[in-house]
Amino acid sequence: MIISIGMAKILPKLVVIAGPTASGKSALGIQLAKKFNGEVISADSRQIYREMDIGTAKPPRDKTNNRQPTAYYSEGILHHLIDIRNPDQDYTVADFKRDALRTINAIVKKKKLPILVGGTGLYIKAVTDNLDIPRAKPNPSLRAKLEKELRDKGLASLFKKLVALDPEAAYIVDPRNPRRVIRALEIINQTQKLFSAQRKKGIPLFTILKLGINPPPETLRKRLERRVDRMIADGLVKEVKKVIAKYTAAPPSFDAIGYREIVDFLRGKISEPEAIRQIKTNTWRFAKRQMTWFKADHDIHWIPASTEKGIEKLTRQFLFSSRK
Repeated sequence: MIISIGMAKILPKLVVIAGPTASGKSALGIQLAKKFNGEVISADSRQIYREMDIGTAKPPRDKTNNRQPTAYYSEGILHHLIDIRNPDQDYTVADFKRDALRTINAIVKKKKLPILVGGTGLYIKAVTDNLDIPRAKPNPSLRAKLEKELRDKGLASLFKKLVALDPEAAYIVDPRNPRRVIRALEIINQTQKLFSAQRKKGIPLFTILKLGINPPPETLRKRLERRVDRMIADGLVKEVKKVIAKYTAAPPSFDAIGYREIVDFLRGKISEPEAIRQIKTNTWRFAKRQMTWFKADHDIHWIPASTEKGIEKLTRQFLFSSRK
């Protein structure tokens, strides 16, 4: 919703909280939502999946909420775009942008503050930069061919093919994520255009305050390792077993860190201690890639984890400053 006054347009205000995994984004989102009458929109490409709770570190769901029994509340705050797909269903960046914009506008109409929280940088950028994202439908025959090539020649070969077609894709596609690599090749094939050239920035839709949490690297690494240990103790292996039993066709969600390693353990490819070690290593690498992505955005206000209370002051100034 955009309000027009004369020739000027007053854009709705949106708060964004970004940062690496386990940095404290969810807790801060809830804190600000409580303080400023807000609702949270999750920008996490793994938390969209139902039945995958422990390994995706979803904010703890309230056990009882009589207002909307099917909605996702955590600490009394309504969270959107969590548990919206089954693990065997595809969900693209274009899907996320569509759903996020609808949700943000609905929150604004309720005169509440939308707070976009997550670590999936492209999800956030799709909304904040109003990216024009190609809507290439999945191509089952091409995907089957690429998946066979993946099995026969390995992920490195597939990624090399992508980079040969589109060198810039090397900077925006995770070379360790087969689904992302396959999807990029699929989009190039469907659109006959470079994958890296298909994300054009659009006109601004919101006035945005971007907040970033950036704990010291060693602090973050220790926090990540403790969280992995806690996930194992909370029953991650049991959760993965349950999902495997229900969705046996290796859905895209199984490529998420924490799941692919446990799947390998359950299939006898690696030991449980090795799976845990790999989860910690892969999560740390993922966190570093997240920070590389977010540090390229010079509009983010970086707040050390030790001074997060100062964010309330910054948010208040943003919300109640005179409109320009």
